[in-house]
Amino acid sequence: MAAPTALASPAAVMGRAGGENFPVAARLLPRRHRTHLLAIYGFARLADTIGDESGGDRLAELDWLDAELDRAAAGRATHPLLQRLTPTLTGLDLPLAPFRALIDANRVDQCRHRYATFDDLLDYCDLSAAPVGRLVLAVFSASTPDRVVHSDRVCAGLQVAEHLQDVGEDARQGRVYLPAEDRQRFGVAEEDLLEPAATPAVRRLVAFEARRARDLLRAGHALTADLRGWARYAVAGYVAGGEATLDALARVDHDVLAHRCRPRKSRVMVRAIPLLAGRAPEAAA
Repeated sequence: MAAPTALASPAAVMGRAGGENFPVAARLLPRRHRTHLLAIYGFARLADTIGDESGGDRLAELDWLDAELDRAAAGRATHPLLQRLTPTLTGLDLPLAPFRALIDANRVDQCRHRYATFDDLLDYCDLSAAPVGRLVLAVFSASTPDRVVHSDRVCAGLQVAEHLQDVGEDARQGRVYLPAEDRQRFGVAEEDLLEPAATPAVRRLVAFEARRARDLLRAGHALTADLRGWARYAVAGYVAGGEATLDALARVDHDVLAHRCRPRKSRVMVRAIPLLAGRAPEAAA
């Protein structure tokens, strides 16, 4: 099949980079690193845009993206974002498996809209988030088994934080990423997630999941301490963005239904300083 026409503009996809919780490719990074990181981001965002927003046959379009990935690896891609990915794939000799995992995560989104336990949600994060962290390490030639373990936890924390930001939006689209066993524990019904403001029970549930996300992000302190050079700088930005996002949730008493919780740039910087200095993480704001 042809590329989804609604997604033909790479500018529409890449324009979202500035709205992420973390700096996708900080401007202080050398151009070669920025180019590779933005190419990977473009692929991941394109996959998510198909899986979340396409008005066509999403599974068929994801199949197209899967085939287009093969064409990109062979230097024959037709979509501009995949053409941009080709030098990254070939220049860094990247495996295709992490990219395919991102496609598979969006396939899962078409048929699975609820998660029974937090462990089930973490399994989903292994597809939807962990591959990006592994690719980031590869860009900096910084992959080791221990670093990958830490990176997977960081990426899970980032994904959970994003789900918490978007509880209401996801619920309106028929998706609930708050685990069923936790909703039952806190006495939260799915209908509560459609209200204009969060009930005390919803706020307590979100705060509980935010603590879990923060515990996952703590792996980022060990990871950045083990990295050197530009890799340390880039990863610190990702971790700081996640922690600042959780700070934003706490600032509104975890009422994610009445407030659009986005991290302040100043707060990202505050969170990045101890990471770059190798200090222990500060308490939540």
